[in-house]
Amino acid sequence: MGRLVAIVLAAGGSRRLGRPKQLLAFHGESLVRRAARAALESGADETLVVVGAHAERVAQGVGDLAVRVVQNPDWEEGLASSIRAGVAAARQTTEPLDALLLCLADQPLVDSAVLAELIRAWKEGAATVACGHPDGPGVPALFSRPSDLEALASLEGDRGARGLLRTSDTGGLRVIPCAAAAIDIDSEEDWRQWLEGMEP
Repeated sequence: MGRLVAIVLAAGGSRRLGRPKQLLAFHGESLVRRAARAALESGADETLVVVGAHAERVAQGVGDLAVRVVQNPDWEEGLASSIRAGVAAARQTTEPLDALLLCLADQPLVDSAVLAELIRAWKEGAATVACGHPDGPGVPALFSRPSDLEALASLEGDRGARGLLRTSDTGGLRVIPCAAAAIDIDSEEDWRQWLEGMEP
């Protein structure tokens, strides 16, 4: 198979939370570090971490890992700007880019096994692979169609890749059931309730 790059999106401002979501600690490890480590251990050829808000602190949080930190100066535009920055950085090499694995920094239960399953489905022939959410396919998701890579490179606004997944050729999309991806933490109350639900 060709070159696969994992992109961890970690540039958000966490306005509703009031503090950097990327640096929330779960089992003694920040969320961004957990996400970056999962990507590193997934089997991807390279892992990029896109930072924006709180860039220095978030970058320090993954400073001991073999990742490439990508600065997104336009992070306030929304999620699409971070995806564009990640795709541009992934293409900054003489080796062709064959596939992108998009990951979020705020999905603490998504581990390397989940990501490796997406990669395995791609290697088995699926052009696009996504995690199944209650409201449809979503990230983490892997894209390999040249047209999809171009679409990701030109996304605009505060939207991510979900719209692209919903318009993807269903014949080339494989959805992997993934309860671990269906967590949504936007506020302190969300975080508190989720942590309480995780306690034995």
